[in-house]
Amino acid sequence: MNMNVRQITLLGLMTAAVCIGTMAIVIPIPATNGYINIGDSVVFLTSILFGPLAGMVAGGVGSALADLLSGYAHWAPFTLLIKGLEGLLVGLLMKGGLSKLRMGVSTFAGACLMVTGYLLAGAVLEGSILVSLRSVPANIVQGVASMLIAVPVSIAISKTSYVRKNNLMKN
Repeated sequence: MNMNVRQITLLGLMTAAVCIGTMAIVIPIPATNGYINIGDSVVFLTSILFGPLAGMVAGGVGSALADLLSGYAHWAPFTLLIKGLEGLLVGLLMKGGLSKLRMGVSTFAGACLMVTGYLLAGAVLEGSILVSLRSVPANIVQGVASMLIAVPVSIAISKTSYVRKNNLMKN
């Protein structure tokens, strides 16, 4: 992966944005001791606009950092893997163009991966898949909300002259 200074800077900014998006707007879910956040929106946005590797790094590192800073360190290794794969998947599915349909399908797949990943991670941490099932509804809400945020924002950003002029999009 050959990156220039601008791309490295953008990757760092998007990683920080994922972390902030995960920590800044938090809707607690008492039943799971977790929370709904908008970090996935930024993971999707990064993957759509900058490609699978940027989505993987920003998604995995930014989200795991948020877990570490928020008192959920036991989730951080799982989050690194789940959100990294989520970003990678969305970015890979975006190869071939920035159509609205492709954005919808790729973010839906990413949301499904996230829900499934946290179901399995919860089963490991809590010792039961049945106990982990209680997190599924909140994760579905988070995934759908993230899709509804990321797709229109990605469309708007992709149309800016700055993004086009500087060839920032990798898809």
